[in-house]
This record gives sequence, C-alpha cells and structure tokens, in this order.
Amino acid sequence: MRRIRVKICCIASPEEAHLAAGAGADLLGLVGPMPSGPGTLSLAEAGRIARTAPPWARPVLLTAAETAAAIAGEARAAGVDTVQVVRHIAPAEAARLAATGLHAIQVIHVEGPEALRLIPAYAPHVAAFLLDSGRPSEGALGGTGRVHDWQVSRAFVLQSPKPVFLAGGLGPENAQRAILEVRPFGLDICSGLRRGAAKALDPERLSAFMAAVGEAANMLAASPGDG
Repeated sequence: MRRIRVKICCIASPEEAHLAAGAGADLLGLVGPMPSGPGTLSLAEAGRIARTAPPWARPVLLTAAETAAAIAGEARAAGVDTVQVVRHIAPAEAARLAATGLHAIQVIHVEGPEALRLIPAYAPHVAAFLLDSGRPSEGALGGTGRVHDWQVSRAFVLQSPKPVFLAGGLGPENAQRAILEVRPFGLDICSGLRRGAAKALDPERLSAFMAAVGEAANMLAASPGDG
C-alpha cells in the first residue's frame, strides 16, 4: 500500500508532539519566529519540544530567515536537522543551505501557475517541496487556512523530481479528496486540526484526519495508474 506521509504543524508543546506522533504523524512542525501565522515559538521553546519528541516523528523547524547562515543558526539553536523554509529564498542561498547538511523542505506559495517555474530553481538543493497558500507579497507565509488551486498543485507534483507535501486549508473533511486529486507525497496541516479559544490540537479531528489519509492511501493502492 502506498503510504501518505503526514506532517502535523504548529506543535505547541511536548504533549501535542506526543499526541500527533501517537496518531501516526511522520513529521512535527515547530513554527519558529515568524512575521505571520499561528503557533509561533521561540527557538528555545522549539528546542525543548524537539528534544522530547518520539524518535519516529522528526521535528521540523519552520524558519522565515532568508540566508543559509541564518537558517543554519536557527536550526542549531533548536537542535533540529530539518528545516522548512517558508520564504522563496534566493536559489544561491538554497544551495549554500544544502551544503550545511541540513534537510530543507522548501515552501512554494501557490498563487498561480507561475509556481511551476520555481521547480528547477530549488529542486537540486532541497529534500522536498511543500505547497502552501501563503501570499508573500502580503506578508502571509503560511497558516492561512485557505485552499489554493489544486490543479496547479497536481501539475507541480507531476513535474517535481522531489517529494511534494500539500498544505493549505486541509482538514478531515477534504483530506481524502486532496490526496486523490493532487497525489502528493504527503499532507501538512495546522489550523484544520485545532479547536477552541486556545487553538489546541483536537484529538478527535486528528483521529478523523489520519483515518481519511489512510482511506485515501487504500484507494490509491487499489487504482491502476497511481502516480
């Protein structure tokens, strides 16, 4: 069976990290200092959560830094080996970042078909892409809760030589459709699993989301021409 990886983002505490990992999350998103979006942490807080995360769920530090040196410095401070770069940094900086040995997930903010032109700029230097619905021109770098154009996302998946995560406006209600339409390597979710004034990770929605992902994976495995 094809397995869809899951990254649960905006992890706010060791308890949330264990809840997400226990439900089957592969990656735990820790939102570092950021000009916008929910769930931001100091690097010290991110490091505390990363140190207590279960060994099978990899902590990923989200960073808004724009240079390899600054990104690597944040990763060291948080004690992680994987970063999610939320800005469209200069490709030369992406190359320098790769040379540090860090695993980099490059966010691509899908505002239109022009997103496809970024594949060759970053693909040689990154471990994976993550398609999100931010609008960098407006200072929005993620966590918007908006769905972008999945037709562009599907084209991106088909053209990318690297794994692609899909984010933006996902939840238990549309996870299955997202997987079947886009065929990503994995899904990334933050606000779609959070409820209440504290925006805490909701166990019931988390369970429903993981079930939907599993059902979609089964459907893909049963369908010819998966890809």
